[in-house]
Amino acid sequence: MRDTDLFQMALGLVPPWMVKRSAFDATAKRLDIYLDFGKGSRFPCSECGEPDCPAYDTEEKTWRHLNFFQHEAFLHARVPRVTCKGCGVKQVSVPWARPGSGFTLLFEALVMVMVQAMTVAETGQMVDEWDTRLWRIIHHYVDEAHGRADYSDVTRVAFDETAARRGHNYVSLFIDLDCRRVLFATEGKSLPSGLTRGMPRLSPPSPRTWRPMAEIPRPLPRCAST
Repeated sequence: MRDTDLFQMALGLVPPWMVKRSAFDATAKRLDIYLDFGKGSRFPCSECGEPDCPAYDTEEKTWRHLNFFQHEAFLHARVPRVTCKGCGVKQVSVPWARPGSGFTLLFEALVMVMVQAMTVAETGQMVDEWDTRLWRIIHHYVDEAHGRADYSDVTRVAFDETAARRGHNYVSLFIDLDCRRVLFATEGKSLPSGLTRGMPRLSPPSPRTWRPMAEIPRPLPRCAST
């Protein structure tokens, strides 16, 4: 089996995408995989989904992929822009990466798993990437999950603040008392700080159900789903 066929299968590529060639540099500990599409290939519009749009032009792009054993791996491809009758000229979406990212979806998935068990700085050292780039990945998926979250079943909330390492770097927390989960966290120690940075909009508690944090029983009750 040729290396291009092997990488084609490993990446799960389907026509019109294909692996054109690969280059391995043992000294640099780097593997580069070059992807391409056949002449005359057509793509769906990334805006409206209109199929069978012809290519208008292309742009060379590179993405960091999962390591090939201990060697860094990168994907390279000329990404086409297509002519859509309804939307005009639009760049297509590639199946291995999200728009605007310099990493493949598999690499981003690895990062999101790792940062749940260690700091972002430690993750950056292990994958040999700047932590600032990893933070962009984290912010994307956290914001996406936050946008999908449903707070319609939340009836009791609490607000508290804490300082990191007994310093003056405060974090404000908004907690669902019934399910014992953090609804939102933000820098600062004032309620307006949270409200202005995207705290979920919840109805104010009634005088009957509101209790200050000092009166909330410990431990907090468990949610039925946990």
